Amino acid sequence: MRRCASIFTGLLILMATAAWAQTEERVPPATTPFAVPGNGPDPDADRMTVPPPVSGLALPVVLGSQERSNYLRGGVAFMSAYTDNALQGAGGQPLSDISYSVAPFVSMDQTTTREHLVLTYAPGYTFYQRFSNMNLGDQNASVRFAYRLSPHLTFSAGDVFQKTSSVFNQPYSDTTGTVNTGPALPNFSIIAPIASELNNVGNVGLAYQFALNDMAGANGTFTNLHYPNPSQVPGLFDSSSQAGLAFWAHRLSRRQYIGATYQYQRLLAYPTQGVIETQTHAPLLFYSAYPAKDITLSLFGGPQYSETAEPSMQASLKQWTPAGGASLRWQGHLTSVALSYVHIISGSAGLAAPVKLDNGTASVSQQIMKTLTASVSGGYAQNDAVGNISPSLETLNGHSVLGTASMQKQFGRNVNLLLGYTRVHQDYPDVPVLASTPNTNREFISVSYHFDRALGR
Repeated sequence: MRRCASIFTGLLILMATAAWAQTEERVPPATTPFAVPGNGPDPDADRMTVPPPVSGLALPVVLGSQERSNYLRGGVAFMSAYTDNALQGAGGQPLSDISYSVAPFVSMDQTTTREHLVLTYAPGYTFYQRFSNMNLGDQNASVRFAYRLSPHLTFSAGDVFQKTSSVFNQPYSDTTGTVNTGPALPNFSIIAPIASELNNVGNVGLAYQFALNDMAGANGTFTNLHYPNPSQVPGLFDSSSQAGLAFWAHRLSRRQYIGATYQYQRLLAYPTQGVIETQTHAPLLFYSAYPAKDITLSLFGGPQYSETAEPSMQASLKQWTPAGGASLRWQGHLTSVALSYVHIISGSAGLAAPVKLDNGTASVSQQIMKTLTASVSGGYAQNDAVGNISPSLETLNGHSVLGTASMQKQFGRNVNLLLGYTRVHQDYPDVPVLASTPNTNREFISVSYHFDRALGR
């Protein structure tokens, strides 16, 4: 928390200094709708956008035909799912169950010439047919905010909070997910069976355009993963992270950016005994391009230095490793495609130590007819404990593979039917809650009612 406060205080100081120092003649006043940082060139040719690798935000992936702003949305969803690996039974055998979830929601997306605000809140409750002691209230809340303080200075912030008994109980999450475009990648790649879980990801940042084609900025990111009942997830542990990033970006042309960034991370894992801490420093170069208005391409790479301390070690482990990543998003009117890959030292994802993470994701969504949409998404994550630390942690290494296929049908203006199948394979031989039951199959159906109301009309 102290690190987060320091990052936030530093950003406020930077904001005040930049606002005092700016001159108004370099960039014309805002006269067009505000562009979300990292989401493509601003309609104003002189105004730079924050390149995705340094925005600190994941980019949402939706069909162009579904993307609208200045709307208030609400509704309620009813979901039922069959899971063949809900809990681990005697002798390590998987136990199946059927769940029922109800989740109302409200969401607002508002854009003006100076700001963009997206708010979503979706409480709910999940019932289990066999294991009623696992019944739990769900909380899903998110906010994404960007505000142009002046023609030169942009402030952005975002936060996503989730409390649930299963990461799949999210009836309002985008079917095609998000694209992680930079080094500040939250690591939630390990999926526990039914268990109470809280996770939170937050970000705050500033970007200052000090010349026609040059920009500087900074952002801070924090994550938190907490298992309120550790007995439900033997072998998995709480974790948290704080990160700060400063960058410089230069616009080569209206649709191409290059730049350099420095990132600091503090990654904490909380195994049964003590705390394992890894601190990293990474000078990185990046490149972002927008070949067309609906395509975003980003690359970043460079060396990463890490220092890991563990209670049983006499000295910390220090090493240099490469870091890098790439992402591609095509957000067409009827088709969306997203691809991403990252290799970086990251949070533990529930393991007993921070990890070297290799993470790749892919998703495709296609509007087949006006009222019928199909989506396929998948991901692979390899988690290797940082360095050869104590023998008790050497065998933590493992990988996760996840894939989901779904079909959504709209009836009239307000009712949606969603059918889908998810397959998860997790190979972590020394994590008891996953070792004997590495595979999960889940079939689900959801019926939702929703309404849209235009704001300001």
